[in-house]
This record gives sequence, structure tokens and C-alpha cells, in this order.
Amino acid sequence: MRVVTLIGTEKGAFLCRSNGDRRNWTIEGPIFKGWRVTASARTPGGRYLLATASQVYGPALHVSTDLENWKQIERGPAYPEGSDRKLNQIWTLTCTPERHYAGVDVAGLFASADDGESWEPVPGLNDHPTRESWFPGGGGLCAHVVLVDPRKPERIWCGISAVGVWRSDDGGATWQAKNQGVRCVIEDEKIPEIGYCVHGLVQDPDDADVIYRQDHAGMYRSRNAGDTWEKIEDGLPSWFGFPIAIDRRTKTLFSVPMESDEYRMPVDGRFAVYCSRNGGDSWEPLTDGLPQERNYAGVLRGALAVDTLDPAGVAVGSTQGDVFVSADGGAAWQRLPCRLPRVLTVETYVEE
Repeated sequence: MRVVTLIGTEKGAFLCRSNGDRRNWTIEGPIFKGWRVTASARTPGGRYLLATASQVYGPALHVSTDLENWKQIERGPAYPEGSDRKLNQIWTLTCTPERHYAGVDVAGLFASADDGESWEPVPGLNDHPTRESWFPGGGGLCAHVVLVDPRKPERIWCGISAVGVWRSDDGGATWQAKNQGVRCVIEDEKIPEIGYCVHGLVQDPDDADVIYRQDHAGMYRSRNAGDTWEKIEDGLPSWFGFPIAIDRRTKTLFSVPMESDEYRMPVDGRFAVYCSRNGGDSWEPLTDGLPQERNYAGVLRGALAVDTLDPAGVAVGSTQGDVFVSADGGAAWQRLPCRLPRVLTVETYVEE
């Protein structure tokens, strides 16, 4: 058994490999050198998808069976020719046995029913009646997180900045805003259901109705599939942050708080990952091995990942290019022996 952590950066992707102990690592790369690597995923069929973006050549989606040999997918996500929407990058990839989903900038959702070989737009969301009033957050107008109910795959959630969380109960045909209880960031006088800037979503692996939300306006939990939200910030040093992740075995939550939406850096210069072992009721810091003095690097929304081993491994990458890993659920950390370009995305895969 080995663990592969795929780190996407501003200038390529890097593969960090370890055996099951996750203490000794080899580092390979960059692959797609010089390209922004914005998302990756593994399909249920064992193929890897990787999204790139280039100022010259635009966005692209690639596929591999071994993380070494890659082929560009010719019929990747794309807006129709002549559309007033431009696809700048693929923000997220979510793969299920039934369909795969890609969330993109400019905000939109695409789906594939053939293991990623071809992609079609999801018009129910992309052409939603409120679409003309959508507006971007600081990172652009981006659909950056997708959740799917494993027991009812026709139920889908999509997070869009700075619009909010949307849910479909009919396979993407229709969508409803799900932001009640969350503080609105920029209110729209005509369309009150938009103006919410979700940063990240994760779901209870055993109960899809329980969803956790790191928002521009705080940390939230829903127990009813997003119909209503409640704040869960006890123990956090700040309500602001970007990533959120969950250990699917123990349901431990992980977050990286930062000092307000104005400053966006670790509170008091202390780089810390926080965890909740009780469903968000309270949070505690995990700092052993993390820099605790004069460290002001942030963590972007895609740069935190948890593997599926026991105990769980956790990996987090910073805007400064450091990558920290833990083999024991965050109790102790080590920095990988490299300094990479700005880290955009981190995904961890366990291979037999």
C-alpha cells in the first residue's frame, strides 16, 4: 500500500509518495510544468482526472491511469462557441459511479456520464433565473465545490462564490438556494437568495443531511440538507477561513482559520489546523510541528485533504509553497522537504 498526495500549484503539479506509514516521502515533478494545476480527482473506475489552466492556451482536462502518462480530454467542459461566458478554469472535480461533475469559473456546472470522456453543461444551474444577478467574490465568479448524496445521487449541492449554496433534488434539472441562517455578504435588493460567499462544504459520510460549511461569514452546520444553517465556532480563533475537510472514518472535521476577510493570514502569525471531534460543537488547535512564530502564509480552499487510512493522514499546502503532512490525524506534523510554488489544490489517494 502507498499514499500519493497530488499537489497542484501555480506552476505545475507535484506527486508526493509514501508507504503506509506516511513519514518518509519522495517528491516527483513538476508535471505540466509552468501550468496552473487547479483540481484533481480519481474516478470510481480508477482513472485520474487533472485540470490545468494557462494564460496562453486556456483550461484543459487530462486523464491518466498511472499518474505518469496523461492524455488531454478533447470534449472537456466548455461553454458553447459564441457564448458570452468564458471558461477560465476548472475549480473542482467530483466523481460518482453515476456521473462526474466539474465546477468552473466563470461559474457553471458540467457533468459527464462516460467516466470523463465527454462533458455537458447542467443548464438548470448554469441558466438559473437569477443568473444575470450573480457576482464574483475575490477569487472570481466560481463554482468550486460539489457534493452528491451517495444514497440519492439525484440530490446535488453546488457552492458558488459569491452567490451561495444551491441544491437540486432532481438530478440537476432544477435548483434552489440554500442559505437560510447564513449572514449575507452583499445583499441584492431584488434577489435576496444570492450574495452569500461559501468557501467550502463537506458532508457527513453516513448522513447526507448533515453538511458543514466554511463561509466568508463564518463556520456553519446544517442538519437538514442545507435548508437551515447554524453557527459552530466555539474554540475557533476566527470565523474566517477557506478550506474544510472531514475524516470519513471518525468524522473529525479540519479547518484552517485566518485573521478576518481583510487580512487573510494566520491569527497572530501562528500556522494552525483546527479540528472538531464532535460534529462542530467545539474546536481545538493542532500545532505540533507547525510554525508558530511569524508565519503569515494563507491556505486556499482546495489545499487541505484527508486520506482514508486508520489513523487518517492529513495534508495542507500554503500560499508560501510549504506542505505539511500528518500521519496521525493531525496530532503531529512534518514539513515536506520542498518549497513549491503557491499551492492551489491538495488531494490524497491511497493505492494498493
